Amino acid sequence: MNRKGGLFSSQERVKQYVSHTDAAAAKQIQTILSSSLRKAAGKPIVVVCIGTDRSTGDSLGPLVGMKLKQMQLSRFHVYGTLSDPVHAVNMKDKINDIQKLHKNPFIIAVDACLGRVKSVGSFQIGDGPLKPGAGVQKDLPEVGDLHINGIVNVSGFMEYFVLQNTRLHLVMNMANVLAEGLSLTDRTEWRQERLSPLQRLTGRI
Repeated sequence: MNRKGGLFSSQERVKQYVSHTDAAAAKQIQTILSSSLRKAAGKPIVVVCIGTDRSTGDSLGPLVGMKLKQMQLSRFHVYGTLSDPVHAVNMKDKINDIQKLHKNPFIIAVDACLGRVKSVGSFQIGDGPLKPGAGVQKDLPEVGDLHINGIVNVSGFMEYFVLQNTRLHLVMNMANVLAEGLSLTDRTEWRQERLSPLQRLTGRI
């Protein structure tokens, strides 16, 4: 779990918000991600879903990873599931393994975070890395060329306790929406990869 807004100032990074309750949330996520992925330019795309099933609030990432694995994506490589999570203890080793397995990957980092009351239930999407563990005072390496924060509860007081007592119902609903958005993005990227240069230029399939 990272701390929302704790790594970059608003001048350094432009962040976009999507509420998981919006009927078009998955499509909005896909539109934002597809725009940002233009800079991936043929690189392998890796989705790193950070968190642990030992904390309700921090289980967002592994739940998303599990759902994506079940969807059998075509373009994205997924790490971090309920059965094989990416968390504070193994973070450095997992990132090293990813760098060895994939040449110069473009990494989408997914993590839960705490934020303002009005933002709970929203996804915050922005360029650049996130810093896992910052919300619970853990010193872990920055991860990602693009990041997605799922704001699962309110920050400001006894944050570790708040994370432990976050409603599973909210986390599950958010995981469903985010997995659908990432799956839509995967299909879009897979189709784009198979277009000829002329088709990409004209937008015709």
